[in-house]
Amino acid sequence: MTTECERDILEIGGTLSLETAAEPDLPTGGAPPRKPPEPEGCLMIVVTGATGHLGNNLVRKLTERGERVRCLVLPGESLRPLAGLEVDVARGDVRNLDDLLRAFEGADVVYHLASVISITPGRTDLLYQVNVGGTLNALEACRRCGVSRLVYTSSVHALVEPPRGTVIDESTPLDPGRIPFTYGKTKAMATQAVLQAAGGGLGTVVLCPTGIIGPYDFVPSEMGRLITAFVRGRVRVYLDGGYDFVDVRDVAAGHIAAAERGRSGEMYLLSGEQMTVRELLAVLSEVTGVPAPRARVPAWLADAAAPVSSFLGRVFRLEPLFTTDSLAYLRSNSAASHARATRELGYRPRPLRETIADTVEWFRQTGAFRRVPKRRAEVAAVNGG
Repeated sequence: MTTECERDILEIGGTLSLETAAEPDLPTGGAPPRKPPEPEGCLMIVVTGATGHLGNNLVRKLTERGERVRCLVLPGESLRPLAGLEVDVARGDVRNLDDLLRAFEGADVVYHLASVISITPGRTDLLYQVNVGGTLNALEACRRCGVSRLVYTSSVHALVEPPRGTVIDESTPLDPGRIPFTYGKTKAMATQAVLQAAGGGLGTVVLCPTGIIGPYDFVPSEMGRLITAFVRGRVRVYLDGGYDFVDVRDVAAGHIAAAERGRSGEMYLLSGEQMTVRELLAVLSEVTGVPAPRARVPAWLADAAAPVSSFLGRVFRLEPLFTTDSLAYLRSNSAASHARATRELGYRPRPLRETIADTVEWFRQTGAFRRVPKRRAEVAAVNGG
């Protein structure tokens, strides 16, 4: 699942530029991003990772409020998720400090969402370059450009997992050395840097979402792919386990509240509702009318097959059905409390069934269920963000 923003980076390098022209891959009838008016006295807000699942939902909420928004987008990356929104588009890469200096010029608030979310082995260098190096660049660019507020999207996986029966909250240790998986380790390192950077004119707030799910999932995310595969009747079996899921729109709203009311140098968990894989499939069945699979993959078989699944994914350039990391997330302690975010930010996530129904409807309206390419059957597994 995705937390935070968004899939592996495919487009690298290039020169930053501002643009508002149409993109050739916009959906039929969709308008390209529109350059917004520039009213005096209005804050300039920059969003990195703006075309990702969380990113485009955040941009939508900001533009609905009439904010001036500049979106950092990788060179060559599609603008389809931003179609019709009144935003500036800055082309650049978070690994290039000069790109960020140009993108952050004149900014008052920066939402740093850009990251690589990967549970597939063999991407260690990219995870460190983007998640750690890119965040350090964002902090440096904020300092040089006089940005007053940085909101950083971390992950619940940045925290050391406590034993079952212990609730995860903001007091849970943040120690990269005790986190076994590269994704979580890189997010922990970046989170430490952001928290330590608070002060000297720059206010920083860190947000840790759990498993993000919801509409406007253009790529789509791991959860989006599971939903579309389920509706197409391609989910034949499921794995034991569960996770805490949260609506992407509520996470986006939490980001805005954190920019306005979050305490500098503090972290907030944005969790939602815990649900097992079996319960999730049952809700999908209720919403769609598609029967849920009854066959369960035994734990020993899943453990044995995970390395093979990862290997075949690398060989054939496909997302693996599941990996050792994803199995660990399914079995992990995902009992996360959002009490601090509720108390200080007014954060109140909606029921997960509502989220699932809205997500299914969004995919239906985009025609995702009509496009049925020939491919392998799916295993119902979810991956933490």
